[in-house]
Amino acid sequence: MRILAAFAVLALTACQSLPASQNDSAASKTLSLAPVTFNDLPHWPRVTPETLSAFDKSCARILKNRADKPFGKVSQAKTYGDWHQACAALPGVNRKNGQAMSAFFETYFTPYQIRGGGDPKGLFTGYYEASLRGSRTRGGKYQVPLHTRPADLVMVQLGEFRDDLKGRRIAGRVVDGKLKPYESRADIVDGNWPHNDETLIWVDSAVDAFFVQIQGSGIISMEDGSTMRIGYAGQNGHPYYAIGRELIKRGALTKETVSMQSIRAWLESNPSEAADVMNSNKSYVFFRELTGAGPIGGEGIALTAGHSLAIDRSLLPYGAPMWVNIDYTGADAKGINRLMIAQDTGGAIRGPVRGDVFWGYGAQAEFHAGQMKADGQYWVLLPK
Repeated sequence: MRILAAFAVLALTACQSLPASQNDSAASKTLSLAPVTFNDLPHWPRVTPETLSAFDKSCARILKNRADKPFGKVSQAKTYGDWHQACAALPGVNRKNGQAMSAFFETYFTPYQIRGGGDPKGLFTGYYEASLRGSRTRGGKYQVPLHTRPADLVMVQLGEFRDDLKGRRIAGRVVDGKLKPYESRADIVDGNWPHNDETLIWVDSAVDAFFVQIQGSGIISMEDGSTMRIGYAGQNGHPYYAIGRELIKRGALTKETVSMQSIRAWLESNPSEAADVMNSNKSYVFFRELTGAGPIGGEGIALTAGHSLAIDRSLLPYGAPMWVNIDYTGADAKGINRLMIAQDTGGAIRGPVRGDVFWGYGAQAEFHAGQMKADGQYWVLLPK
């Protein structure tokens, strides 16, 4: 999974100038839902076959759950049984007919506008599947390890113990019957931990290794022309710290100039200081090799580029269709107005109105993920 600890690209720049609605602590705002009609959704209907394909994947999971199980924390989401009828009808929708696709959602769902502390606006960022160069054996330029998940790493989903902690987790190592903090990023990259030999792949760039941990997934190109897809396998439990904030604090960048691209450029131009800056983020992500479709999101299913959305899992349920209205004109002069499916989460995705758009793989996806920092709003579709 990418998954429960994967981080949005713009988490790198978490202290940069945010939309006015984000000046307060978004994570502390209370979520509220207000029922509306589909006519209230900006630019409805713009439902595509890709949206239905993404929802297919969520429905495959939804249909496996028992009918009486609650579908997340919000009462309006009801139970899995209330979703089963819509999911059962989904394969029969004509995906060559736009009206039929929008009619499906209008038949089975009611849209609710999401507000945080009464404010419908929030921050929307983007992430992508990283691209790296690597080797299964150490040698030559391939000297930077990406580690597999160590056997003694214990990750605790706190929501399994208390409902009010759903979506939260801690991690560590058991010592004398007590859970203790795991080694930090600096300890791990310097080899000061017990599992330095547990390497999944060797890559040629410490900066690329850092960025793939921010993304949580990537595709590694080998010199023989083969590729390896890697995905999130665990995290050391230390809180994520945005190195964009660190670079601003050091005077290397400003709030106006900080972005994923400017951070990468600075790290590559200042190798003597780069390690110290990257280690200011104590979080470290472990990986596993993936086969088949990917990358895998927090819901445990393959993500769909442009149609999978990361949300705050402690507030909103996986699998829910979300109509987004985002003021990002980098890809469309009219902004982003489409139906997406909540299928992932991330360490920086906190608050009622906070979304992270999955852009896919490749140079264009990386560009949009690095540039996207936009005001927006969304509506969740829940069963009638």
